[in-house]
Amino acid sequence: MTKKLMILGAGELGREVVIAAKRLGHYVIAVDRYEGAPAMQLADTSEVINMLDADQLDKIVKKHNPTHIIPEIEAIRTEKLKEFEDRGINVIPTAEAAYLTMNRVAIREVASEELNLRTAKYAYAKSAEELKEKATLIGVPCVIKPIMSSSGKGQSTLSKIDDFQAAWDFAATGMRGDEQEVIIEEFIKFDTEITLLTIKQINAETLYVKPIGHRQEDGDYRESWLPAEISDIALKRAQEMSKKVTDRLGGAGIFGVEFFIKGDEVIFSELSPRPHDTGMVTLISQDLSEFDLHVRAILGLPIPKIQYVSNAAASAVILADRESKKISYKGIDQALAIPDTEVIIFRKLTSRPNRRMGVALARGATIEESVKKAKEAASLVELEYDN
Repeated sequence: MTKKLMILGAGELGREVVIAAKRLGHYVIAVDRYEGAPAMQLADTSEVINMLDADQLDKIVKKHNPTHIIPEIEAIRTEKLKEFEDRGINVIPTAEAAYLTMNRVAIREVASEELNLRTAKYAYAKSAEELKEKATLIGVPCVIKPIMSSSGKGQSTLSKIDDFQAAWDFAATGMRGDEQEVIIEEFIKFDTEITLLTIKQINAETLYVKPIGHRQEDGDYRESWLPAEISDIALKRAQEMSKKVTDRLGGAGIFGVEFFIKGDEVIFSELSPRPHDTGMVTLISQDLSEFDLHVRAILGLPIPKIQYVSNAAASAVILADRESKKISYKGIDQALAIPDTEVIIFRKLTSRPNRRMGVALARGATIEESVKKAKEAASLVELEYDN
């Protein structure tokens, strides 16, 4: 039976979810705040609304009557999702899970205080002066993040208390939603940071993709690789913690659960109830990408096995370096001439500095080889701007 899926957030991750859903024969409505977003270009139909406006959300849900609502971004009037769920619409993973995970305050308190998972020390601030006060208590260096943002926007490391105003101002540039608030986190001296993609199924066991390592810059990922090199003990602990928190959240679909790893020690960091940007690497590492796994889990379809197709794989982002309303690309042929590489262009219609415009993917015998090939391929793709 054909399902009608409404995706709230039509960026590059939503685009891949659309592709996965369309391959299985389903109808997709892509929703975002601007016309021509990447997922809209491939969906059956689209809507342009402010997703923080409850009335606008209600209007399009009544218009399309979807069987499933799939939030793909944080800036959504999440309290409306409970109303939709009460009407019999499947909210992914659940309305409560969407609410809890789209706000760093709520999910951190569930993880730390309710489930007793190890997290970094943390505090909240609603002004620059309060940030200064709380950061002094936490200690520097510490990490400052908007309580609601995406892809690391507005995140910085505060190394000197005197720089509190700059940290607040930078966080404000990345804030989404209505609340002007940040979380201040203890700086963890970790060995590596991983994303553990966790697949909750309707009538089957929880599955895990091999751990994904990644490198961040300015709070946003630049490269990711699979598998991350962590101990068997750390992996088992991460899986146990991930299952504990995703069981608490409930529902079905893929969760991107982030951890800091220090030796065998595992520290919970964040959680996204949807495909994760670092998981773009799964488009080349295995037969079922994170997007395929997400759609299958949502629809209750079987996932007999995740088949990996190489020893290692990596992704590297393709970034814009300026603002433009007209972009073209060259060098894709050179990038694809590198064996075992792929290039995905997101087809965003405008650019700005450090905006992700695409990703290069590579397979190799080792993590080092895969990352090197992915970065080389990404460097060969040049953006041409015409304002």
